[in-house]
Amino acid sequence: MALEIERKFLVESTNFKSLAFKKNFIKQGFLNSNKERVVRIRIKDQTGFITIKGKSNNTGTTRYEWEKEININEANKLLNLCEEGIIEKYRYLVKVDNHTFEVDEFLGNNKGLLIAEIELSNENEIFKKPDWLGKEVTGITKYYNSCLSKLPYSKW
Repeated sequence: MALEIERKFLVESTNFKSLAFKKNFIKQGFLNSNKERVVRIRIKDQTGFITIKGKSNNTGTTRYEWEKEININEANKLLNLCEEGIIEKYRYLVKVDNHTFEVDEFLGNNKGLLIAEIELSNENEIFKKPDWLGKEVTGITKYYNSCLSKLPYSKW
């Protein structure tokens, strides 16, 4: 189990796409979306994962995360057991100085929503903010994927 420290931002333009060095298709669902712990099943391109995330700290930046790669067929079967509201999105990886931003372009009921995440080594780490980065939404739960699966962006 590792400690995950990340910050989330809205994205104001699609300028990041031309800077991306990788793009993946992600489909994910939640076996458990309890705010104390989230159990996620994810398929990234042709690889399956199960992930357990603990409750975030007060600032929303830090929580425990455990992830394990699983067989793609098992992942597809587990998606059928997930709570209602499967998330589909494209994830772009964009290098900015010494950091990599993961920018999610949501599809389906969350179409139109663009969120960038950056993982940090500590909560106060300084990083360069590209011009396409917008308002910070770290710790605002409606932007968590587990919440977007229940109350999608199109229904806000």
